[in-house]
This record gives sequence, C-alpha cells and structure tokens, in this order.
Amino acid sequence: MTALIDKPAEAAVQRDRGPGRWAAPPRPPWEERPSQVGIASKGLVLTIAGLAILFPLWIVIVTSLQSKKTIDEAGGLVVIPKGITFIAYQELLSGGQVQRAALVSLGVTLVGTVFSMAVSVLCAYGLSRSGSLGHRWILMTLLATMFFGAGLIPTYLLVQALGLTDTYLALILPSAVSVFNILVLRSFFMGISSELIDSARIDGAGDWRILWKIVMPLSRAVIAVISLFYAVGYWSAWFNASIYLTDQDMMPLQNVMIQLVQKQERPVGLATQVNTGQLSSLAIQMAVMVMALLPVAVLSPFVQRHFKKGMLTGAVKG
Repeated sequence: MTALIDKPAEAAVQRDRGPGRWAAPPRPPWEERPSQVGIASKGLVLTIAGLAILFPLWIVIVTSLQSKKTIDEAGGLVVIPKGITFIAYQELLSGGQVQRAALVSLGVTLVGTVFSMAVSVLCAYGLSRSGSLGHRWILMTLLATMFFGAGLIPTYLLVQALGLTDTYLALILPSAVSVFNILVLRSFFMGISSELIDSARIDGAGDWRILWKIVMPLSRAVIAVISLFYAVGYWSAWFNASIYLTDQDMMPLQNVMIQLVQKQERPVGLATQVNTGQLSSLAIQMAVMVMALLPVAVLSPFVQRHFKKGMLTGAVKG
C-alpha cells in the first residue's frame, strides 16, 4: 500500500524538477505547480529588491576607492569606477582618531556583548525555573520596563550620580540588558525537556553545571542570534556616547563617522590633506561608512544559519 502511494508522489516530484534541474525539495502532492508567470514574477521582485539593497552599498564602496579627481569629475558619488585607490583607508588607519575610535568600538562591543549575554542568560535561566525564588515578581517587573521608562533626564542623572560619565562603562551599563532578549532566551530554556534536567539533578548536578553542560549546548542557535543582536547594538550605538562622553579621544567609531559626515570637525591630519586637495572629503566619509558596516557584514553570514531556528524556537516553545 505504501509503495502505491509513494510512486505517484515520486513521479510528481520528478516532473516538477524536470530533466537536468537541481534537486528541489519534495513538493506535497496536493500543492499545485507554480506557473511560469509566477516564477518569473518572483524572480523579478527578488531581483529588484536585491538591486535596491546592493546598489547604494555599491556606490558607497566604489566612491571610497576613488581618487579626488575621479570624484570631482563625477560631481559627487561615483557609480562606475575609474581605477582603485586605497588612500582614504590608508589615511584613516594610519594611527589617527578614526583608528582609535574603531578600537574603542571593538572593545566596547566585545566587552558589552559578553557582559550582556552573561546577565541575560543567567536571568533567563532563573526565570525559566518555576520554583526559583520570586521569579514571577521579577518577571512582572521586567515586563513593566518594556512599557514604562524613566526618561532621558532621570537616566542621565543616575549615570552622573554613579560617576559613570566620561567612562567607557557609560557606553555599556545603561543599555546592557534587553528584556525582549531575556524573554526569548527564557522561552527557549523552558522548552528544554524537564526530564533531562531532572535526570541531571538525580546524578548530583547543580544549577551551574546544568546551565553550562546541558542548557548552553542545547541553546547554541538562540544564543548565537541574541549575541548578534547585542553585538550589532553596541557596534552601532552612538547616542550614549554623545550624551555621557565629552572627551573626543574616547568617542566610538559611529560618533566619529557622524562628525566626518556632518563635517563638524576632522582629525588634524585628515583636515590638512582635505584642505590641500590631497584627499576627497567624500571618499573619507564613504570609507568610514564601509568600516562601520564591515564587521556586521562579515559576521552576519556565520550567524544567519542559526537565525531562523533560534528566533522561531525561542519565540514558540514554552
């Protein structure tokens, strides 16, 4: 009986694939084959969407690699490159303010992501255990912070009272924890088999060992996604630095990029070369944008395979 059912299905799948085509995923027998118009329409829409995303990025990258003469001839942004020069990147990475700002952003991102993940994982694991002390009241308090906030002025006064102004901790602690991320982690942890946890307790494992040896390995997908969220947030943050920092040497890359784009001020070496015509200010701006986008663009593909599993499982389970 099974063979009689499977053979028509296999024949339908083979017809859908066609001769010489790549192996498509099996199509359910009740699902209609897409028409040629539908396939062409999907391809056209995806192509337009891809171009809308990639074309501005292409302009930014190409402009950052062009000389001042080419940029002046194009009247601004360059679409078709005429040669390649890395002079803008060489000057940015020659040890000036931009390089220091990039190191500041990198350090804040690494330290902040580790700290935020440690706090979020510990909080989510405690809230996922129904017998933990005061977990319901703590959960309600966290949920309340998602809808009600003190505002900017009380937050600034608190940071100032703690002595965090003009320190790197001001870039980490005020935005260290996201309640949404904690809820996603908690939901995922609640979906882990309770029998597995109970068997570990019977073998003598404590909460720390259960978290490190059982829960964390089973939660690699959601932890990778939440880590990416935190890392992108720290790398892209500029508001806290603009409020809590006054020392220009402590500014992260995003704030230096804003200054360069708005032409408020430039590092001394860059300002001299731009004013003398050796560098194009537009090439400098585009190069800083590329430097700011590069880490996220490099890391995202490695986490992308975990994204769907981590977010959907963490949001649905429990």
